[in-house]
Amino acid sequence: MSKILTYLAVQDGKIKRASLEVLSHCRALAQEHGWTVESVLLHPDARSLATTAQQYGAETVYYMDHPQLQAHLNAPFLAALHAVITHANPHVVAFASSEAVKDMLGALAVRTQAAVLSDVASFHIIAGGVEAKRPVMASKLIARTQAQGARVLVSVRAGAYTAEEAPTEAALVPLPFTFDVDTLKQQVREVVQDALGTLDLSETQVVVAAGRGVKDEAGKALVTQLADTLGAAIGASRAVVESGLFPASAQVGQTGKVVSPDLYIAVGISGAIQHVAGMQNSRVIVAINKDGDAPIFNYATYGLVGDLYAVLPPLINEIKQVLPTTPE
Repeated sequence: MSKILTYLAVQDGKIKRASLEVLSHCRALAQEHGWTVESVLLHPDARSLATTAQQYGAETVYYMDHPQLQAHLNAPFLAALHAVITHANPHVVAFASSEAVKDMLGALAVRTQAAVLSDVASFHIIAGGVEAKRPVMASKLIARTQAQGARVLVSVRAGAYTAEEAPTEAALVPLPFTFDVDTLKQQVREVVQDALGTLDLSETQVVVAAGRGVKDEAGKALVTQLADTLGAAIGASRAVVESGLFPASAQVGQTGKVVSPDLYIAVGISGAIQHVAGMQNSRVIVAINKDGDAPIFNYATYGLVGDLYAVLPPLINEIKQVLPTTPE
């Protein structure tokens, strides 16, 4: 029987939400085609995370516990994934798209003799391979692409699907892993936290993003206060990153991060296609802009026309009435 294998990335001791989204979609595909869906965990304490994989429908969970799988380095992760794919022999291997996955995917395809479809918005199984849709030209167009072969690797953008629980009694399969650390040419010495806090833009459920309308430190303070009130991560458009108000790590868009939170609040963002490419999969978009003709309103679920300096203070106060304590 053919099978789909899903790689479950781990961050801060938890499986990333984007990986669970991909697993949920793979489970649906497996049911549709009569395949099996399996997953793989690579982490020093991978066994303890297997319960989450079971909650989201994996029928078999392969795991490798090894200290070298704590912080991402290409060499050990490539070796581990190669070993799991060789053992499991899946037809499709699916990943949540990330910088780490993008860095590995080509090399992994060569090692496993697989075709690749990277950073897609959706995919499904066809005879002899996989068909996917991928945003191109700053998401102005959608390309329909296919990969034919005995094995296909697919990486999927965050937010493309919804993570839905479907508990199973998955088989837990430990696999041996050894790695000669003396062969490493790189080492992770330090993981630097985001200057705006510890919330990961790609994982958080709420993002407050600042655009060109945030002109100064006073505007930045209002955005920060709104984010703190909602327990949100802070994002930014390229314009305010280049102005120095926000760090590059906060940039959302074609040349920044792709996010898909439950709620995205765009403050003073005009809605250039380069920015929209990074947040259009958000489930609810709230736009605040003094220009009623700003393109961002074409994408917004709710829009408020007004100067952010006048709008945000009463909005923050009203939210505090509903959320009297700051979310954890």
